[in-house]
Amino acid sequence: MAVGTGQVSLGDIQTEYGGSNPIAISEYYGKGNAPSSGEIQIHADFQGTSNYIPIAVSGGTVSTSGNYKFATFTSSGTWAVSAAASGAASNACDYLVVAGGGNTSGQNHSGGGGAGGMLSGTFTASAQNYSITVGGAGSNSSGLGVTSTRGGAGASGGGASGGSGGGAGGNTNNGGGGGGGGTSGQGNNGGASYLYGTGGGGGGKDAAGQNTLSTVNGNYRGGAGGSGGVWSPNSTRYAGGGGGSNGHGGNWGPGGPGGAGGGALGGHGSTNGSNGTANTGGGGGGQSGSGGSGVVIIRWKFQN
Repeated sequence: MAVGTGQVSLGDIQTEYGGSNPIAISEYYGKGNAPSSGEIQIHADFQGTSNYIPIAVSGGTVSTSGNYKFATFTSSGTWAVSAAASGAASNACDYLVVAGGGNTSGQNHSGGGGAGGMLSGTFTASAQNYSITVGGAGSNSSGLGVTSTRGGAGASGGGASGGSGGGAGGNTNNGGGGGGGGTSGQGNNGGASYLYGTGGGGGGKDAAGQNTLSTVNGNYRGGAGGSGGVWSPNSTRYAGGGGGSNGHGGNWGPGGPGGAGGGALGGHGSTNGSNGTANTGGGGGGQSGSGGSGVVIIRWKFQN
């Protein structure tokens, strides 16, 4: 809290800048707007000043929300901290690191791609350069001491593990295979295919991909992608799994819907699956859908 803009006392200055009793004005050389020596004018040198000096940083696309700033990286770069915080400010920062979502097979019974692995937490910034890597479709993202794993590739006959795990695609010869395994703490398993010519949904951060379904009229449907997770600092959902495809077309049923958080719709018949949403780590929709690219976001407090 800054020194007030009305009448200023030595007690107000001590509250903001510290110091010991009995208060000596010489304790506050170099504080606020005060000189390092010579005359100190209480009102002119301290009114409206603060002992809150946040980290000095550059890099990424910077936005502001309340008392916080966010640096968003949608491609690889450097987050440069030129000076650590001082005074009442903190060096604690929040981070989000999401890998690229999984791609899918071109076959029209393939599973949905798994969402990119999603990691979040806090770290203590120091004066240094932090290298940030933002993964494209099917690639890892890294930075701030953590690496999130790529989304698993939606396959035909069996899903590949990694990231959140790719959903398994149905095999037109024998009815399908199991879903790919998710990476612990980053995402969930992909769904399995038990029905002719369909694919399971890709796993998401918060939920596993669904298995393929038989609709009420006996038709088949690709499995839905698993839901992604919400990053609380910006209340946004990331890392949804891609929906599995339904290779039959016609009236046999749709492809699976993508999981919330950028997951893509699965293909249907001769229609290819959609692509995962860019910079969410969403999995690609079964049948030629590409995964969405990842993202890295850093949040720090810049004022009280």
